[in-house]
Amino acid sequence: MASQLGDWIASAPSTLQKNLTILSPDQIEVAKMLLDIGQTHVFEHWPEPGIDDDEKKAFLDQVTRLNTSYPGGLVSYVQNARRLLSDSKAGKNPFDGFTPSVPSGEILTFGDDNFLMMEEAGIREARNAAFVLVAGGLGERLGYNGIKLALPSESTTGTCFLQRYIESILALQEASRRLVQGQSATQIPLVIMTSDDTHERTLKLLESNSYFGMIPSQVKLLKQEKVACLDDNDARLAVDPHNKYRIQTKPHGHGDVHSLLYSSGLLSVWHDAGLKWVLFFQDTNGLLFKAIPASLGVSSTKQYHVNSLAVPRKAKEAIGGITKLTHTDGRTMVINVEYNQLDPLLRATGSPDGDVNCETGYSPFPGNINQLILELDSYIEELKKTQGAIPEFVNPKYKDSSKTSFKSSTRLECMMQDYPKTLPPSARVGFTVMDTWLAYAPVKNNPEDAAKVCLFTLRDKGLLFRVLIP
Repeated sequence: MASQLGDWIASAPSTLQKNLTILSPDQIEVAKMLLDIGQTHVFEHWPEPGIDDDEKKAFLDQVTRLNTSYPGGLVSYVQNARRLLSDSKAGKNPFDGFTPSVPSGEILTFGDDNFLMMEEAGIREARNAAFVLVAGGLGERLGYNGIKLALPSESTTGTCFLQRYIESILALQEASRRLVQGQSATQIPLVIMTSDDTHERTLKLLESNSYFGMIPSQVKLLKQEKVACLDDNDARLAVDPHNKYRIQTKPHGHGDVHSLLYSSGLLSVWHDAGLKWVLFFQDTNGLLFKAIPASLGVSSTKQYHVNSLAVPRKAKEAIGGITKLTHTDGRTMVINVEYNQLDPLLRATGSPDGDVNCETGYSPFPGNINQLILELDSYIEELKKTQGAIPEFVNPKYKDSSKTSFKSSTRLECMMQDYPKTLPPSARVGFTVMDTWLAYAPVKNNPEDAAKVCLFTLRDKGLLFRVLIP
């Protein structure tokens, strides 16, 4: 056994050494990995062999899943966490050295000749597209105890969001077939990213409604795994206070959709089938498909590698802005910058008034709505380099100004729209702006908060009547 375990056994805690005989070789390797990355504490409370042996093995099985579901494994996760936690403690500005400016993009006016031209081009291209729906969350924040995809998208028929989306894709599929005459019928693929919270309920919603008219093989569900929580600035894995044989886990963010697509092999399948575009969208924006055809037409016409759908945005409005960032070393990128970061960044880089409206009455920085159109070939090439890993951030809640301990465990997170951060300067990254009434009406509030927002808006407009909201 000593030759199998190697030199590391001498540094292993005695509680682990005593239990090595109950573990498989693979489980021993996982235990060794934990010690190598400074996680000795997870074994401190292990009892003698013969006590809780199944729970000990289940613990290492959980660690194995956490290790295999993260690009680079737990070694990379802990390394990244220590770096980001150090930056957070030091108050490091993630945009240090960058100067913001307005990127180039397309602003469309509904119904004019340019809009109609882009819309027709997009309908033609739809047969060459795949759709990816990011739907890992529940509706608890909205006062709803089911998956958000099951929420009614409107009140007259009660049609749920998932039905609305699928029927819209099928309508686009048929419109594209009719426009591109002489071509064989094409089935537009739909991928839904789920989570432990939503996977089974999403599958049940599909199956109980005959996939809302789609062929079942058109729809693929990819389940997102959670990531390990962290207890302190040294990135010690957080043990569940109610179960010493479990690591606490939390969602990693919708940026995981990129690594899931990469590991699933679907991108290669789509490439071999001749597809050109991947469209990412969120779970409760019922207006979106009114804007997709013209936006896809923009991507095709301008040959964008990345096209962010956007809406007009008032200065300092609580919505991120699509921004071009230029570093002092020459690097550039076009990404979403959150509203609470954009204004101080502008003030710090030569714009004393910060984020202000221009002559149009809106901020020159378009409002990000987290709907992306990616050109497939360049997307595949980028993911070959990164395996779908997206730049992460950490947001620990510190107990006090010393920033030495957390109020509760934290974890690394990533966002789907940060994909352009890894792209080279040669990448063609732009945006398409549509009127808000046409493209953007997400469900963000529970009924009580929505009523307050509605009443406040009416007062703000100076309207002198009362709206009764049931």
